[in-house]
Amino acid sequence: MIFQQLFEPVTSTYTYLVGCPRTREAVLIDPVVEELQAYLDTLAALDLKLVYTVETHIHADHVTAAAALRDRLGSRSVVHAAGGAACADVTIRDGHVLHVGDLTLAARETPGHTNACVSWVMTDRVFTGDALLIDGCGRTDFQEGDAGKLWDSIHRQLFSLPAETLVYPGHDYKGRTVSTIGNERATNARLGGDRPREDFIRLMGELSLAKPKFIDRALPANQACGVERAAPPQG
Repeated sequence: MIFQQLFEPVTSTYTYLVGCPRTREAVLIDPVVEELQAYLDTLAALDLKLVYTVETHIHADHVTAAAALRDRLGSRSVVHAAGGAACADVTIRDGHVLHVGDLTLAARETPGHTNACVSWVMTDRVFTGDALLIDGCGRTDFQEGDAGKLWDSIHRQLFSLPAETLVYPGHDYKGRTVSTIGNERATNARLGGDRPREDFIRLMGELSLAKPKFIDRALPANQACGVERAAPPQG
């Protein structure tokens, strides 16, 4: 498998490139529009054909590069059906399987951060988006967030994976790149160990978080696969 973990520093977003060495087909998970040229250069350098761009959810902190990559390379945008992105070429639900050459990525619905959250499972790893982070999780105070639903999603859909499964999150703000299901199940500060569901719900309700800096730009653009609408003229 061809694999690269790419990083966008302004929003601390991880994008993942996964490719099949035999067919040279590839997928980008959670691409950021500001990194478009870097993706194009990387794909060309590795002689890869981008067949899919995959969103783990409708992001509130950055604008996806899905539309730009579709225009340039003919890739197909993949979004969960609950995301409200009519622009998507492929809308998926739990259990959907993407084939990228000889590789498969299986969707597991993990709502709670948003209704449209999905984690993508491969043989030895899972891409968790903003649902499960390293030693944390996504916030639940906007965009259909629900702390109880997130607790259920992570325990049922992610913590049920084998302990050695690699966890690749959508963000990290401390320079960490990868964890494991076993480690997060045991030590995650919000969800690990024996923390009861009720304690987690209370913890998430007590967080006092600022509004995401780019939400007013990102949400409408991402529901259009990254196409930004011009602001109406003033006066």
